[in-house]
Amino acid sequence: MTAVTTSPPRVRPSGGLPAEATSFVGRRHEVAEVRRLLSMSRVVTLTGGGGVGKTRLALRVGHEVRRAFRDGVWLVELGALPGPDLLVQAVAEALEIRDVTPASPVDLLAGHLRDKQALVILDNCEHLLDACAVLAETLLRAAGEVRILATSRQALGIAGEQAVPVAPLPVPDGDVRCASLEALVQCEAMRLFAERARAVLPGFAVTDGNGDVVAAIVRRLDGLPLAIELAAVRLRALSARQLLDRLDDRFRLLTAGSRAVLPRHQTLRALIDWSYALCSDKERLLWERVSVFAGGLDLEAAETVCSGDGIARQDVVDLVIGLVDKSVLIREDHLDGVRYRMLETLREYGRERLCAHGREAELRRRHRGYYRELAAQARAELFGPGQVAWFTRLQVEHANLRLALESCFAAADPRAGLSMAADLLYHWITSYYLGEGRSWLERGLADDAEPGEVRGRALWAAAWLAVIQADLPAAAALLRESRRIGERLGEESILGYVALFSGMIEMCGGRPGNAIGHYEEALARHRAAAEPTGQAMTLIRLSMAHSFLGRSRPAVAAAETCLNVCEEHEERWHKAYMMMALGVEMWRQGDQGRATELERQSLLFARSLGDWLGAGLAVEVLAWIAAAQGHHRRAAWLLGVVRAVWSSLGASLSGFGHLAGYHEECEARTRQALGEAAFGAAVRHGARMPYEEGLAYALREDGGGQNGAGRHGRAPAARLTRREREIAALVAQGLTNREIAASLVISQRTAEGHIEHILTKLGFTSRAQIAVWVGERARAEEPPAEE
Repeated sequence: MTAVTTSPPRVRPSGGLPAEATSFVGRRHEVAEVRRLLSMSRVVTLTGGGGVGKTRLALRVGHEVRRAFRDGVWLVELGALPGPDLLVQAVAEALEIRDVTPASPVDLLAGHLRDKQALVILDNCEHLLDACAVLAETLLRAAGEVRILATSRQALGIAGEQAVPVAPLPVPDGDVRCASLEALVQCEAMRLFAERARAVLPGFAVTDGNGDVVAAIVRRLDGLPLAIELAAVRLRALSARQLLDRLDDRFRLLTAGSRAVLPRHQTLRALIDWSYALCSDKERLLWERVSVFAGGLDLEAAETVCSGDGIARQDVVDLVIGLVDKSVLIREDHLDGVRYRMLETLREYGRERLCAHGREAELRRRHRGYYRELAAQARAELFGPGQVAWFTRLQVEHANLRLALESCFAAADPRAGLSMAADLLYHWITSYYLGEGRSWLERGLADDAEPGEVRGRALWAAAWLAVIQADLPAAAALLRESRRIGERLGEESILGYVALFSGMIEMCGGRPGNAIGHYEEALARHRAAAEPTGQAMTLIRLSMAHSFLGRSRPAVAAAETCLNVCEEHEERWHKAYMMMALGVEMWRQGDQGRATELERQSLLFARSLGDWLGAGLAVEVLAWIAAAQGHHRRAAWLLGVVRAVWSSLGASLSGFGHLAGYHEECEARTRQALGEAAFGAAVRHGARMPYEEGLAYALREDGGGQNGAGRHGRAPAARLTRREREIAALVAQGLTNREIAASLVISQRTAEGHIEHILTKLGFTSRAQIAVWVGERARAEEPPAEE
């Protein structure tokens, strides 16, 4: 079962699952069976044809079992992937893995999941069946507590797999005249039709007067959820009786062909054919053209890619509204505006029609052209006030950007692909896709050997990604070729970036004096090229190098110049890194107040952008500041928080390795002040904090004191969920885990998982501490005595 017209913002409130956009109807026995099989088997596959409701069933199961998986339930949507090459990276992206190491994607994914207790939902595996099977087996071998729930039109075919055929919804028996109205409305197919009908006709209800007609409709649709939802939309214009009559007319016409097609497939095909036939000529054209997008699109993309040749640009908005009304497109609210997506079954239909009309190649060309221009525009405007909006937009459009890149290389236009991959440099760095970005650049560099500006720029871009991944030999080789091209072309910008990243390599090698020489060359070249982005990047690194050598005056001067450049262009990302670096210098000078404020401002921006590297660096420096102020327990907690960040990224202080000595000094000082046992406990508790709570603690948004602790010297309590508060109260009453499980009708394993989460969030080590905490909360919430 799927959404009809609109859905809420596509956020993931529960560890990787999107909010359910529409009510879930029926399937109680199927949900129970899948849950039972997941408790026995590590891989379960829901099989069935398109439109039968596999995805919705998987999501419902995921929501119901999420408390049993300590590390979350994660949905991986595979329908938009054009092929198997990016399967592993798509899974890593869905699991929010932000690794910056050069490890292979499979090793990275397996390593991340090795100690995790998680459920991974692989949705729409059929076009990647072999690759999904291999990946599933690899992950199951590597991670003993990971389970996989897949949806596919056929089973994966791996050892231990439990395949569950998903049938259409039950429909009423043929003779409904003997059935009571109460029995009819309890039938799952009837309930789904009624609920979706009310979405378009609020007063609709199944009554004695229309019950037999509605029953005939859902029987005619074979109980297929997608067919029922598409048909229910017709009640905007038709009565239930008119709908049934027209269904019969259409099905007699459209299913009179090959008997080799399964009846249910004929049913869905006939209904989609009817939906297509009910569209105007221009709506049909738009349906076909939208099918070339992956993962969704906004109105601007629809107007640019889909207009022309029969559709005027100004007509696109009305045609989109028409397709939303007909449930062909689904409207979704995102943080950056309204987007539209198409169900995979309808996308396949549109693509089939587009191919039949001989227009697929043309629309693919338009699609990749639009996203190439989008990437180039982003590169031109990223250093400025629209920066955050661009970062957000590129992340939302990632599936289309990926498809456009693949299309460039498939169309034998590697230079276009290489240029686009280089234009997206900041997208690769600030999101989940650093490894993927380097792969695209390397693919383009291998396919296009023309030593022009595009290659020179792509070489230094790939070198920066290699530096972040600590692959310094590869970075040096890339920069040598980039320098040769820059010198031959006389391109100051290319030579400026080559000098900048050469300086970073020297800094990583412990040669700050040599690094400063490269940075000064880079600054001069970027000024000559009027390149503000390069100037800001270089000034950050120049300031840090001077600071590292104890040269406070030039360090501060470079920092202030950088901040002025950023202010002039209303730029925030580089400014945040500059504030972090200046905070290090202020900490070195003993100005802990200014250092703290600089790091807080840097952290606030990194958090708003989702920049884990920037956040980790700011938390690092806040830990050093806390230790310098004698707040050793807070310092230890922050070291734990940042340990978790570096673990998620796969490397500590990535690209800023020269700061490692400060980290080690802070750790040694804090361990000595607290003692080994207390230090270890505090670090472990900090490392267990969820990412957002850890950042809130670092920012002191938790209300903690100077030592970052509550009344009892512990880190402040995180906010417990309603169920966790309920279980904490039962713990305070002295109930055992088994008694708690029986009281709440949950498994003992689930109860134990909740208690572990409570201990972690509150920073406790015993049930007695939970009981004390519950008592203190109860007393604090008592109303004051009346006078």
